[in-house]
Amino acid sequence: MQAKLTINKSNEFAEVDPRLYGSFIEHLGRAVYGGIYQPGHPEADEKGFRKDVMELVKELNVPLVRYPGGNFVSGYNWEDGVGPVEDRPKKLDLAWRSLETNEVGIHEFAEWAEEVDTEIDMAVNLGTRGLDEARNLLEYCNFEGGTYWSDLRRQNGREKPFGIKTWCLGNEMDGPWQIGHKTADEYGRLAEETAKAMKLIDDSIEFVLCGSSNSHMPTFGEWELTVLDHAYEYVDYLSLHQYYGNPENDLKHYLARSLDMDEFISGVTAMCDAIKAKKHSKKTINLSFDEWNIWYHSNEQDKEVAPWEVGSPLLEDHYNFEDALLLGCMMITLLKHADRVKIACLAQLVNVIAPIMTEEDGEAWRQTIFYPFAQVSNYGRGQVIRPVIESGSYKTSDFAEVPYLESIAVHNIQAQEVVIFAVNRGEESLDFTMNLEGYDITKIKEFSQMAGFDIKEVNNEKEERVKPEASESIRLEGQIITADLEPLSWNMIRVAVK
Repeated sequence: MQAKLTINKSNEFAEVDPRLYGSFIEHLGRAVYGGIYQPGHPEADEKGFRKDVMELVKELNVPLVRYPGGNFVSGYNWEDGVGPVEDRPKKLDLAWRSLETNEVGIHEFAEWAEEVDTEIDMAVNLGTRGLDEARNLLEYCNFEGGTYWSDLRRQNGREKPFGIKTWCLGNEMDGPWQIGHKTADEYGRLAEETAKAMKLIDDSIEFVLCGSSNSHMPTFGEWELTVLDHAYEYVDYLSLHQYYGNPENDLKHYLARSLDMDEFISGVTAMCDAIKAKKHSKKTINLSFDEWNIWYHSNEQDKEVAPWEVGSPLLEDHYNFEDALLLGCMMITLLKHADRVKIACLAQLVNVIAPIMTEEDGEAWRQTIFYPFAQVSNYGRGQVIRPVIESGSYKTSDFAEVPYLESIAVHNIQAQEVVIFAVNRGEESLDFTMNLEGYDITKIKEFSQMAGFDIKEVNNEKEERVKPEASESIRLEGQIITADLEPLSWNMIRVAVK
């Protein structure tokens, strides 16, 4: 089978916002307690944070982490997580029916974020709380001093403001499962007034407005149009959330799920622009895909987890090779929409549906999905190039044409390279031709593949078997590159250009 990618330098259409490679830490399961934070572990530093986890987070090169939720934030009192740790209250977390000790709060998480060189995307509680608590939290975090909340921060050991620039106005407020669930009108009005008040304190901050919890919600579309109608002039991004799974064990259908993601993004973009036109606004609302991943492996085991414990093993999906292939397709999809998707958060980062896993008395290790995310995060920086793809295709129940080749290219001017990411969805190898028009190719720098594994193969603490390996099956003839893409493979090709 043959496939071709043609790119032209004149079709560079969007600068990748580094925040496209963000992630998410929620007070859920072992993400915090037993994940990033585990005092007494051999790898714990003096503050209780696991250094082995920090090193893996740095490998992922994550510039932004959404915190502290998620569903958790809709019942969270941020004041419980500040002040002397020994005085902090233990509370019931109703979202996940867990016990929250509040050992880790704003100060501790900010210190961890600084250690791994990431920024915080702070979520405020618009479920059980509202405008007053949100403005107080902003004053605590970002105001220099001389007021009650800013001076309390300084009293609690942080002289300089945290300087948090990105703020989520609640979480999944359209969902009936959400504590403090609201109608679109209720939420839209609350978000508008909250953003308006917070901007009076710090007009440099940006806001993410809650969109639908997924594209299959019964209120999808109506929700977006309503909340944007209320809050359009006060917010900067609209959120999207989507998870995929393969409970039917249908590989072709599963690997086509990124096309659903593509349609979701295009639809929400159109809704944002419709409200822009309705309001005759000069402002463009961009997107924050601040929850996306694969989530289904742990559904049954979670039913057996006892409630009201600290750091219960919830949502601990163990990802296999087919999951890594879909995740690669999803990352390519995000890059295809880099002109409007400016923030994206892989949900989540450690233990909870995550690329990084930890053992309580052992090491931290990389799941299969770690590798495509790390490669795109580290090398997918620069200008995205609009691709022209020629490929055979197959049909599923949802899509008439699913191309065997999924691909995108990014021009990193600083590194003087064009990086091509590609997934072969098919069970036959692809004779892959790449035509780079307008670029002066000097050499092939790297060709790595994840291929040849059983689709159900997983990694574990003892052996990270599913990972990329260098391939020699690539040729450069003039300005044309050809490569052999193995059946069911994730591929990265780095090309040096003048």
